[in-house]
Amino acid sequence: MKKAFKRTLYLGYYFKKMNWRLLKKFLGHASQLTGKSKPQLMLNSIRDVYKYNISILEYFQFGFYSKTESEKKEWVGTGTIYEFQLKANPIKERVILDDKRLFYKNYKEFFVHNIYTLEEIESNKINIEELLENSRKLVLKQVDGKCGTGVKIINAKDYNKNHLLALMRKNNYGMIEDFIIQHTRMNMLSPSAVNTIRIYTNINDAGDYELLGCRIRISVNCPVDNLAAGNLAAPIDERTGIIIGPGVYSDITKLPEEVHPITKVPIVGFQIPFWQEILVMVKKASLKHPENKSIGWDIFVTEEGPGLIEGNHDWCKLVWQLPVNKGLKNLLNV
Repeated sequence: MKKAFKRTLYLGYYFKKMNWRLLKKFLGHASQLTGKSKPQLMLNSIRDVYKYNISILEYFQFGFYSKTESEKKEWVGTGTIYEFQLKANPIKERVILDDKRLFYKNYKEFFVHNIYTLEEIESNKINIEELLENSRKLVLKQVDGKCGTGVKIINAKDYNKNHLLALMRKNNYGMIEDFIIQHTRMNMLSPSAVNTIRIYTNINDAGDYELLGCRIRISVNCPVDNLAAGNLAAPIDERTGIIIGPGVYSDITKLPEEVHPITKVPIVGFQIPFWQEILVMVKKASLKHPENKSIGWDIFVTEEGPGLIEGNHDWCKLVWQLPVNKGLKNLLNV
């Protein structure tokens, strides 16, 4: 009864946060593929919310309308990942990951770009006029932004200190960062945004470090690279740093891409630069604050090497599972 009650609460949350336009699109697509009616698919998705602890949209994104019961049991949905992450990353400890200012303070040694806070600018601890004069572009961020939200790229020459402060205060931008210039090879793959590597790590009950998977997020004519913004995610071989599968969308109506649809650069077989350095950096970062046991790390690569962007305690199960087209619940021991 307790489990059913909890999943009823989850179901209410899914309806509250529902992207109805996307659900309508998914229902039409799945109905065409399976020959099942839209009401039947909708009822099946609600049933599976209770049976497999997934969201309604995940029923379609995971392809549950054509999967067996044993296959469905392997997938990690919203409910399962929420419960896992709540245990792995306790609320009182995850604050250093939630607040980008605290993250920078605690993991500064792994950064290769500069970050300044609104407080530092207001107190004249940094010469913002000099920064504006010497920069071409700068990035403004909200300290608690998620999935590419709360980010604005500005042309430095268009602002002075007063105008910049007014913009930051009005839009709750708590940080300003150097504009990242990514590695030439990463730029060739897609120049519209910084293409970040997402590495999932875990410290198990025995205290051992584990790598749960490596993915790359690839922008498709978009200023951010997040899957939710319509971009691609692809699997990376954790030993070699080579992309070993096509890029996939979270939109089930779009087919996977073996070649980038805009730049025409092959995705499968693409070698990530500085791969061994990336692995060393992520392991060191993971062990620095082991009170947060499971983190999704966002990394970018420059000509000089890799750097951290952020660590996510509530890392995305879609980017983790969709690129390999299989459920990975066995890796979480839940």
